[in-house]
Amino acid sequence: MSTFVLVHGAWHGSWCWKRVRRALQALGHEVFTPTLTGGADRMHLLSPQVDLETHITDVVNLIRWEELSDVVLCGHSYGGCVISGVADRIPDRIGALVYLDAFVLENGQCLHDTLPPPMRDAQLEQALHSGEGWKVPPIPAEAFHVNAQDLDWVNRQCTVQPLATFQQRLHLTGEIARIENVTFILATGWAPSPFTPFYDQAKTKGWRTVTMECGHDVMLDLPEELTRELLAVPARRGISSVRTSSRR
Repeated sequence: MSTFVLVHGAWHGSWCWKRVRRALQALGHEVFTPTLTGGADRMHLLSPQVDLETHITDVVNLIRWEELSDVVLCGHSYGGCVISGVADRIPDRIGALVYLDAFVLENGQCLHDTLPPPMRDAQLEQALHSGEGWKVPPIPAEAFHVNAQDLDWVNRQCTVQPLATFQQRLHLTGEIARIENVTFILATGWAPSPFTPFYDQAKTKGWRTVTMECGHDVMLDLPEELTRELLAVPARRGISSVRTSSRR
């Protein structure tokens, strides 16, 4: 049996994984779906100080205190930034990485560095005019082509995102390079998508790549298909024994 840690994207929470979580658990796998600080059921912890490093620490601490190993670590959308940081901090605990329609940052980048300027500028304007300068309101589910049955539910469930999570730069030491099993899943049923360049880069890097014909919230649109893809991730430990040098 495998151990999965599934990390949600911006404006979401543990709730978005419930279908995939139940499906994996029904097969006997161990599954954790943490809500990142300030989101959903942890919105009472929301503050301007919540940033990318806060969320990386959320997941690192979960893995450490639950004493997990050989983790299949999956990050959706903004969650891709988080899992990169986690894998770099504790590579010995990670068996495989899965970027689910997600951002893949290089050392020193922040999410806003990779977002198309019109999308970035819209978020900054929303934070300034309706988020007290530091909160980004949720993007409507319609923009992500969420299936019609879930549209109203997703719009009710989503909560604001701290702007700092999009603007803090990711610091990588190079240890993430020790993770050999990496998958990138691209959702092809919505546009304009900022994730196609990351998919193309994944192919260039030799990662396992998958496309799924659905909207951005793959775990809601195609939960059964996504469950199968997660189970197809190589179960063997994907850690190189060679330590890489720190990148400045």
